[in-house]
Amino acid sequence: MKKEEKERRITLFEAVVPLVFLIGLLAVNVFLFEDTLAGSNQMALVLAAAVASILAYRSGVSWRRLLKKMTGTIHSAMPAMLILLIIGALAGTWMISGVVPAMIYYGLEIISPKLFLFTAVVVGAIVSVATGSSWSTVATIGVALLGIGKAIGLSEAVVAGAIISGAYFGDKMSPLSDTTNLAPAMAGTDVFTHVRYMAYTTTPSMVLTLIIFLFIGFSYDFSGASVDVENVQATIRGTFHINLWLFLVPAFLLTIIMLKVPPLPALLAGALAGALFAVIFQPQIITEVGGKAGSFAGACYSATMQAMFGQVSLTTPDESVNELLSTSGMRGMLDTIWLILSAMIFGGAMEAAGFLRRITAPVIRYANKTASLVASTVGTCIFFNFTASDQYISIVIPGRMYRKAYEQMGLKPEVLSRTLEDSGTMTSVLIPWNTCGATQSRVLGVATLDYLPYCFFNLISPVMSILFALFNIKIRRLAGGKKTI
Repeated sequence: MKKEEKERRITLFEAVVPLVFLIGLLAVNVFLFEDTLAGSNQMALVLAAAVASILAYRSGVSWRRLLKKMTGTIHSAMPAMLILLIIGALAGTWMISGVVPAMIYYGLEIISPKLFLFTAVVVGAIVSVATGSSWSTVATIGVALLGIGKAIGLSEAVVAGAIISGAYFGDKMSPLSDTTNLAPAMAGTDVFTHVRYMAYTTTPSMVLTLIIFLFIGFSYDFSGASVDVENVQATIRGTFHINLWLFLVPAFLLTIIMLKVPPLPALLAGALAGALFAVIFQPQIITEVGGKAGSFAGACYSATMQAMFGQVSLTTPDESVNELLSTSGMRGMLDTIWLILSAMIFGGAMEAAGFLRRITAPVIRYANKTASLVASTVGTCIFFNFTASDQYISIVIPGRMYRKAYEQMGLKPEVLSRTLEDSGTMTSVLIPWNTCGATQSRVLGVATLDYLPYCFFNLISPVMSILFALFNIKIRRLAGGKKTI
């Protein structure tokens, strides 16, 4: 009881100090360090966590409680970090097996440059709905689409925005997605009611996204493209044995994911399948990468292991193609995992101290109409994505905070669950130190702030949720619930 009383006396000023301190350090890092992911942002998060911990200790929060909360948040992010490691391994084996190069090769053959961005969104959406995972979509078909986009002369930031827009459509709408199940669980509704209700805001958001990418594609000047598509295809064909059998690997992965095999074993199976196909179809690559081992058997082991854990750079006569044929395996994911660990330490310290609740309390107090309540929920989800650095936290905590308020206002639970998805799920990938933002940036090799302006679906979705509430469009109310706009 004493602890609770002390926590209630936390001032708003104390609560925002660690946040302001963090923002200040992150801003300085942008100017001083070329690669902020290499350590500077991680240290900023740790130092901000230290500030939060000191202030929490002064307020009566024990070190034991702080440590328990920080380790608890790290534990909650552990599956994501393990998945990230396996994605690194998968990217490596899919490269040396020729799977990704084959996707790029055939993609260049069938996709019109002007329709490419539109196609990237649609393909990403289809795959992510089928798998329920934006991470798997970006790590597989997304990597190939980025390679195709770069080959036809498009900006990698624009292509990454299209890929993420499509991938997060499925993350939001697929019944197989963890967030699609988590949001209705927090709000108190079922997943199918939730998915059907989300269609009202998701459909116009996706239509607008596709129109924007169509406009960009048709207005893009491809004459200045530095890459000759035919030359890229010839180089890929001269380096790999390209054939349609290679597509059995992604087909296998998509199948086992749809069969609800958990992400970790599914992705590991996909990585091992890639290694097997590398041995079968690309013996020349195996020899090039692992030739020092002496025998072919030794080269097979050495090359596949190297692809899974470390750097592999294949050399071709075309320098631009060399960029497409380079992977960094598990090792390339370590900076991102370091960032996630640091972010979880900061988020845990802020939550243990009661600072997050203190900051959001005034928001809840003044949200007394439907539009303001929905807008407050959106803002709170973005705030937690920004501070707690995890999309699950941005759904769980606001879901708990606002559930009673939505009931009191006479709103059905699916209004809350939709708002949680439109904001919590959608904006997580737009923040560099969030688990989602850090992961997708590392997997695609594009800085979060570079692709952010082009993630139109992710940017439009929270705005659409607010507009629907503001104009009272498809707002479901409990029997006898008052209409308060």
